Amino acid sequence: MKQGPLRSVDSSDDTAGPIDLPSCGPLTTRVGVTGAAPEEPLGVVAVGPAGAERRAVLATLLGLDPVMLTVPAGSWLVVRNAKASTRAAFVPGYRQPHSYGADRDAAGPALARPPRRVELSVPEPLLRHFTLIDIPDTATLGVAGNRVLLDAVGRAGALLFVIAADQAFTAAELNLLAEVAPTSVEVVFAVTPGAAGWAPLSEGAATTEAAGASVPSVRGGATDVDAVAVTVAAHRAALLAAVPALAGALWFPVDDADSAADLRRALVGWSSREGLQRASVDPPVLPGQHGRVAVAADPGDWSEQLDRLTRSCAQRIRQHLALELANIHLRAVQEIVFGVGCAGLPDLLDREMAALSLLATAQCDQAVRGIVTDVAARVLGAPPVEGVRRRIATAVQYGLADHRPGHELDKVLLITSTAGVAGLTGPEAIDALTSYPTTFRDEVLPPIAVALSGGCWQQWRTPGNDDHNAARAWSQRALREVELGLSREISRRFEVIRLSLGVVLSDAVDHGILLA
Repeated sequence: MKQGPLRSVDSSDDTAGPIDLPSCGPLTTRVGVTGAAPEEPLGVVAVGPAGAERRAVLATLLGLDPVMLTVPAGSWLVVRNAKASTRAAFVPGYRQPHSYGADRDAAGPALARPPRRVELSVPEPLLRHFTLIDIPDTATLGVAGNRVLLDAVGRAGALLFVIAADQAFTAAELNLLAEVAPTSVEVVFAVTPGAAGWAPLSEGAATTEAAGASVPSVRGGATDVDAVAVTVAAHRAALLAAVPALAGALWFPVDDADSAADLRRALVGWSSREGLQRASVDPPVLPGQHGRVAVAADPGDWSEQLDRLTRSCAQRIRQHLALELANIHLRAVQEIVFGVGCAGLPDLLDREMAALSLLATAQCDQAVRGIVTDVAARVLGAPPVEGVRRRIATAVQYGLADHRPGHELDKVLLITSTAGVAGLTGPEAIDALTSYPTTFRDEVLPPIAVALSGGCWQQWRTPGNDDHNAARAWSQRALREVELGLSREISRRFEVIRLSLGVVLSDAVDHGILLA
């Protein structure tokens, strides 16, 4: 039976018409590079096309066997410093990671689906400066994977792009680099030998000159040139023709431990500068962080304003996520019909759910910050300074436990093989869904987390299960259930924000001072 397209739900249940409320708009419409919080640990995200020997470059930097860096297809690898070597796989649907040996011959656990990330901890001095993150090949990321990557790069602070001598930048890779170029992210390039070694000079010195490189010239038919320098210069020229903003990026040819030493020193130098810069951003004591704060003589109808803001923000986020899910459904249909087929559906949807989770979390965080600021400004008579805003947000967060209607807010939504959505609660369950976790989160609400269960992989990767019509119908039902589940979660979250913030500000109005 033919089914209609996904539509938004609860589009008119809160307000009769649009409300122009600055706290809710403009909402974040896509995940991109954002500035890292001062408490965010430094990281270097390694990315590049397949065949560029990216794993070998990372293994050389760390002094490890490349086999140690092997992860299931589609999983991220996070390498940290530790006294003892350990390795663990974080799989959606489980609260605890799956551990397996950290030696090269250790076999990974038998899993129903690929983990979102694998964490490898090794005693390596380089990792005292930063965490090293390796992601899937650029050709496999797609729209959603690039969004997750941009979020991780913004928080980590550095991007290491590895490309082989006989490879060229694709349009998708250039677009990715163009998005990173205007940000504060440090971009470093590593060029590795191709299948035939370092490419010789091909079309004269024009390319080299455009790249600003200095290499020996070709005279009298003799080719007395530095093939490595020429190859790096050609890659740099090709990049700058499309992304001139990366003219200051560093380039390193890497083919052995000696050549990787320069790259290693450059990354350590960046981490030293970036660490000092982040440490200087957040003062030790914020204005308004301590002491009593007087409230306005006549705060007015602040409680009605709080009601309107929470209802309007919840409605707008639900509507935007419904539109995003409709776009995801279109990309899923394209994958089924024109891409890998039914077997590629779980990978694509899981990447899409990871990006959707980041988007929904960012929108909720942005809206809650705006609500706290606007309503507190009404009660206090002036916009709160950052220290006061954080005190109010902390008090609201403490009060959430008293207003959770029946179950936890830190909930995971898992798409099942029957196109339904199952719930799993707990911060550990949410942590298992993150590709690149954060150790600090200065927000009131926990993250929103959506992923595919292992049963979806088993269903659509079964040999012979290649019914495109069934896959399209299944994906539509599953995304519809995700829409309904997210709608309920968004409504519930903003309701508890309304109740908790209302208690904090009511207490301030009753006492004439803010004690949060």
